[in-house]
Amino acid sequence: MTETPQILLAHHLKALKLPTFLREYDKVARLCAAEGVDHPRYLMRLAEMEMIDRERRMVERRIKAAKFPTVKSLDKLRLPRDPVAQQDAGAGAGAIGLRRAAREHHRRREQWHRQEPHRTRARPGGLPEGPVGRLHHGIGSRGSSVSSQATRS
Repeated sequence: MTETPQILLAHHLKALKLPTFLREYDKVARLCAAEGVDHPRYLMRLAEMEMIDRERRMVERRIKAAKFPTVKSLDKLRLPRDPVAQQDAGAGAGAIGLRRAAREHHRRREQWHRQEPHRTRARPGGLPEGPVGRLHHGIGSRGSSVSSQATRS
């Protein structure tokens, strides 16, 4: 006859979706009886355990849903001291060649920029030199007359 209330209680706790209550109510009841704790504190302990368990499961679900890569620790990670070798460590042979070629290209381009003087001359308003810039934008006295002549003909 004592099994009937326990079966009904288990059924109700499952229906209410309280897995921690179902799993822990008997252990917590014995512990509270031994300590002389009243029933509101007993229910409070069970409710706290349920809340903690739900928060833990929620975090686990969110981490699983995020589909993070496998967990790695820094203790197991071995990095080479050379940063170039570090970039090349995780790539295949083709990618290594491309990275080296790109680095060489950037090095040569930077070297050229340092050696070559820039031959562009700044003009007011940042417009290019030559008749095209003056005709197109209609600046200057000569440019205005040329552009007005072009529209007349």
